[in-house]
Amino acid sequence: MGREFMHIFDTWADTYDDTVHGENEQYKRVFARYDYILERVATLATGVTLEFGCGTGNLTEKLLSNTQNVIPIEPNTSMRKKAQFRFPMITVHDGDFMNYPQVAGAETIVSSYAFHHLTDEEKGEAFASYYRFLNENGQIVFADTMFLDQSAYDEIIEEAKLQGFHDLAEDLEREYYTTLPVMQELLEENGFKVEFEQLNDFVWLIHAKKI
Repeated sequence: MGREFMHIFDTWADTYDDTVHGENEQYKRVFARYDYILERVATLATGVTLEFGCGTGNLTEKLLSNTQNVIPIEPNTSMRKKAQFRFPMITVHDGDFMNYPQVAGAETIVSSYAFHHLTDEEKGEAFASYYRFLNENGQIVFADTMFLDQSAYDEIIEEAKLQGFHDLAEDLEREYYTTLPVMQELLEENGFKVEFEQLNDFVWLIHAKKI
């Protein structure tokens, strides 16, 4: 359930925040408007909120400005230690998109730059789990790299290669990025109504509510 990529974050934990703030040329477009993207997710969160893949805690910080009911979850030990040091007042849980604290009354599930670690089949399983878990007003608010369609996905990989951004191209080909039509189908078949908003050239906001 996405943990096959954990070794990447063992070495990335120390420089992750530099990357998201534009220090790595290859990933500047991926993380363009990073703070705004996190703000968009945080402002939509309501009630008891679970955050999957909290990393070093950048989204966690913004969530805590809006609500005290934040439950951060992070599968990577190095990342989790950094987040826990940053927020000693709350518990950062070891978990992932399918293994998480079963908190009564949870209303919102959020995540940023992480859901692509699941295959499309696993994404569907996760949405089915969330539908059962969330309360009657439940919602999912994710910001993640995804693409308008398969052609757009293929084009951006080719563009990365032509620019000499081989790390980015390898990333795009290795992990489980998906398309809007696939994401919409997975959500709708699991009981959610979804809206999408493009936030930069790579990242879309996914706002799905139980119906």
